[in-house]
Amino acid sequence: MPKDRHVSTTPSEPEEAPLQGAGWLPHGYHLAPHSHAQGQIVYAAVGALATATERGTWVAPANRVTWTPPRFAHSHRFYGETDVRLLTVPLDLCGELVDHPSVFAVSPLLREALLALTDRPERRPGAHKRLLTVIVDELADAAEHSLHLPEASDDRLRAATALLHEDPARPATLAELGRTVGASERTLSRLFHTELGMSFHRWRTTLRIHHALAHLTDGLSVTETALACGWSNPSSFIDAFTDIVGQTPGRYQAGLRNDRT
Repeated sequence: MPKDRHVSTTPSEPEEAPLQGAGWLPHGYHLAPHSHAQGQIVYAAVGALATATERGTWVAPANRVTWTPPRFAHSHRFYGETDVRLLTVPLDLCGELVDHPSVFAVSPLLREALLALTDRPERRPGAHKRLLTVIVDELADAAEHSLHLPEASDDRLRAATALLHEDPARPATLAELGRTVGASERTLSRLFHTELGMSFHRWRTTLRIHHALAHLTDGLSVTETALACGWSNPSSFIDAFTDIVGQTPGRYQAGLRNDRT
């Protein structure tokens, strides 16, 4: 795929021109928190990206696409050499989509429409708007696969999750984390369910999967990724990855290689 396409990576304020286009970004590239007056779709045709907001972090591997509603402050980080596609969704179409950041499955039609809209110049008046309408229709019907990692507001829970963010492979139990942050195991367990909507085990597993996607995208092997992210063996990692992502890590990496080709 040619690498001479251009995408602006300057964060836009609501009153500025919207971001739109396609281009390659290096591993680890970060776009600082910003917002847009209109909606935004970001798709990594190759690579992966994470979108962070005050509500948490959403990760989108190459078979997912991210949606951010208007005026919703967010930042992006890209993993692997990323073929990123940015699309602005006008306000009159935003109401067709959910009113919160999310990640959706990418159907073959949606992928081709995204690539076409960001690769081809507009040859007939209104052609891009018609294609964008197809994209919004596909997203409206697509399954929501959020890979969402929510963030806490309670100070004790924030302290506990911060320790895991610093070292996702940390083997600490909930009781050990509680002793470190000054809360009982029972209190932390309750907070995970009431504030984050999931168990401690599920939250930590999702955090580790976020890091695993970044490692796999950057070329680490399945075994190396499993150990780096805290699994004692590749088999348990493969099971967890498949449960959350919907495909094995080996198949995910094979898809990355095919996309690059």
